[in-house]
Parts: sequence; structure tokens; C-alpha cells
Amino acid sequence: MARAMNRRTFLRKTAGGAAGLVILGRSCSVWSAQANEKLSIALIGVGGRGEWFVDTIPKMENVVAFCDVNQQKIDKAFQRWEQTAADFAKSQHDWERNQAPIFKRLAETRVKTFYDFRKMFDEMGKGIDAAIVATPDHIHAVASASAMRAGKHVYCEKPLTRLVQESRALRDLARRQKVATSMGNQGTAAGPFRRALELIRDGTLGRIKEVHTFNTGGGVDFKEQPKNPPSGPPPVPEYLKWDLWLGPCADRPYHPQWHQGWHSWRDFGTSQLGNWASHTQNLAFMALKVHDLWLAEAPKEPRPLLKIEAKTSGINRLSFPKWERVAYEVPARGDLGPITLTWHNGNTPAMRLLLEEIAGRELDWGDKGEKRWADWAGCFIVGQKGTIYSTGHNATFTMIPADQFKDVKKDAPQTVEPSRGHEQDWLLACRGGKPAWANFDYADALNEFNMLGNVATQFEGKLEFDPVACKIVNNAEADKALRCEYRQGWAL
Repeated sequence: MARAMNRRTFLRKTAGGAAGLVILGRSCSVWSAQANEKLSIALIGVGGRGEWFVDTIPKMENVVAFCDVNQQKIDKAFQRWEQTAADFAKSQHDWERNQAPIFKRLAETRVKTFYDFRKMFDEMGKGIDAAIVATPDHIHAVASASAMRAGKHVYCEKPLTRLVQESRALRDLARRQKVATSMGNQGTAAGPFRRALELIRDGTLGRIKEVHTFNTGGGVDFKEQPKNPPSGPPPVPEYLKWDLWLGPCADRPYHPQWHQGWHSWRDFGTSQLGNWASHTQNLAFMALKVHDLWLAEAPKEPRPLLKIEAKTSGINRLSFPKWERVAYEVPARGDLGPITLTWHNGNTPAMRLLLEEIAGRELDWGDKGEKRWADWAGCFIVGQKGTIYSTGHNATFTMIPADQFKDVKKDAPQTVEPSRGHEQDWLLACRGGKPAWANFDYADALNEFNMLGNVATQFEGKLEFDPVACKIVNNAEADKALRCEYRQGWAL
């Protein structure tokens, strides 16, 4: 519960000021909306994480369609609008009372609803300017690609995709279509994130020696790692379009373990490397310019290779390890030397000992009373002169040793541009403004980096990855794991 509360608080803060946003700028794309005109946005996935956009986007833009394979979630989305209209009408805040008629109208007129986003784009055509994708991970790629092929701007929740090759395909499609894009790693918009980036790049920490990112959650929700697929299929619930829920994945009978526990299956989920490393590894990846490895148009020979090696609780290609430690050996980028970034997932004694030694204090691993979960995820960026310890979203940070850096400003950037808010930065880009920091050109590289960790946990030994060619060069079987075959009717 504490984790969820912290996440909601964080998201409210990073979305602040949305209701009064006024955007000015010149259009740089044939699909860009004119300045200060509201965009027509379709929401793909309106339950779970999608509820955030059901609640938030009407305060900024016009929502014109819902798409979800679950009728119960569509019904609940309209109920949320009804409740919001009632609550806002009684609010003490003027801006909420002013928003009440918008939610009342939306609840009464009921936007168009679809089960299949492909039909939605075919039927609504120019009636949609942009789409927000907040589905289970295995649908992110096909939904985002369908939107971009239709000429729509796209905001896709993290992780960008389930597979490395899907991620690369979205990057290339976004470049061809010239649409505005962003991934939903909201910490990118936080003032402390941008300030920490400055401190790392300006040498405040000295030369960076190593990076450790971590999550205590482990890899699966089940008590024991599944060794076989679920069997004995019950009937498909009437409210669920099971075939559409499967999307591009291999056909199989419905089972609630597939559906309700999708996070824990490699066919559908990405474990904590998708769910949390999209946030937690973001600061180090960006500040240390790891992205540059993906941008070399004519890389030198021999190619600079990213090397990845995983140690795990056991290889399971159906699901994920209970714990994992993934070491990324990052080669030199420009004037930045090689660095090792290590991802730790699962609350093991070895992880606790190492990270507490770096922190110089006992960490709260979820068992410290009112401070419960204070240190359940984070990132240590260790330099010659000091260390930055960033929280799970990379939205706040402390510096070690504290006395040495007590006068350093930490709340807002001093030289790089501040953010208007994560969603707002994307909306500005939709209107022809600057690309969002988490646009697919950057998000692809970060997501490939993370998803390579999920590939590494399926193989023994060190994998060597060419970021420009998008290829594992020393293990043919591991290279095959960068992609998968889609069912007929689904494509990127």
C-alpha cells in the first residue's frame, strides 16, 4: 500500500499545472495540431495504469475514444468520469469546479468505444490526432505501431515494448512518420532528475566509477516459479475479448493465470526490468550518455559492443528468475570512459550487503515501521568525489556524503531546460514544439538496454550486443530472443 501511495503522490506532482497549460509554437509536422487547439486523443487501455489517463487527459485535451478488450474496464472508465464530475462540482477549488461540466458531458455523451484499436483507427481516421497506450506490455508495440502508421502521435507507457526488436521497429517507424512520441517514465520530467543529470555531467561527483540500480520486488508473483503453462482452461469471461487480449502472441486457451498474472510470464510481461528499470536506470543511462552508442551512423571498427551477463536464481524461459543480477559493460562514448552498470532485482543478502556498504548506512528494505519501503528501489551513481542516490522513479535524490554536498541545490535544473510536466512535454511536441526528452529515439535505446537484461537471464555467459546493428554477435540463440513471430493479422 505504501508503494502505491508514493507512486500516486509522485504522479500528481509531475502532472501539476496541466489544467492551465497554454502552448505556443510552430508546427514542424504535417500532423501537428495548431497552437492552443485541443487535441483529439484516443485512450488504448483504460484500466489499471490506463485509469491515470482516463482521469487526467480530459483536463488537458479532448478524449474522443476508448479502446479496451475488457468491457468491465470500459464501463468503469465512464463511472470514473461520472464520479469526477460529481466530486468536482462540490470542490472548494475554482479550477476543479470549472472542470466539472467537462467530465459531466463526457460521462453523459459517452465517447466512442472499441475493442480493437485497428478498427478504431480505420473508422475514426482524422477524428484522432494522438493515442495513449496503457495496455499490458505485449500489446505496446502493435498498438503504438498501428497508431503511427495511421499518422497519429503516440504516448506509450513503460516499458516501450516487450522485445528488443519491437523497440527498434517503433523507433524507426516514428522517424519515418515524423510523429511526436514519448514513453511514460515520468521521472524524466522531475526537477531533481534534471538537476542530478547536471551534477553528474559537470563533474561534481568526479569521474563516475560504477552504477548500481536495484529493486527488491523479484521476478515473479507466484510462490514458486512455474515450470509448465497453466492447464485446464475455464470458460472465457463474457466481458473479455480473449483473442484480442492475446494480440500478436501465440494462440492458447484462456486461463486466469495468463490473464491476471501476465506480469510474470515472458510471453506477456517484462518483469521489473520493464516495470521499474524504465524509471530506475533512466538517470544513469541518460546522464552517462549511453544512448550515444545507438546513434553512431558510421561506427568505428571494431564496433563498440555492449556486453551483458546475468547471474540468476535459475534459468526459466517461461517466467522470470526470483532474483537476478545483470552486469552491463558499457564501452567508451566520446570523452566518457567505459563503465559497468549493474542491475540487482530481488532482496538477496548479497545485494543488501553491497548497497548498504555504498550507502554508508542501513537501508530500509520494507521492514522499518513508518519508514516502510523507503529504500525498496533506487540507483547509486558512484563517483570519485561522491555518490548520488536516486529513488525508484529517479524523481528525487540525495548525495553521499551528505555534509560534503549540503550546499548543493537539488530541486531544479540550473542549465538544462525544465519540464512543463511529462505528458505536457509530449503534448507540446504534438503541436510542433521540441521533442519530449523521453521520445522514442531515446526511449528505444533505454528500453533495448533494459530488455537485453531479460534476454541475458535466459542464457549462460556474457552476451555481446551491437547497438547500431541491433544484433547479439556472439550467441545465435540469444540473438533470436530479440524478436518473436507474430500471429497472422498482427504486424509492426
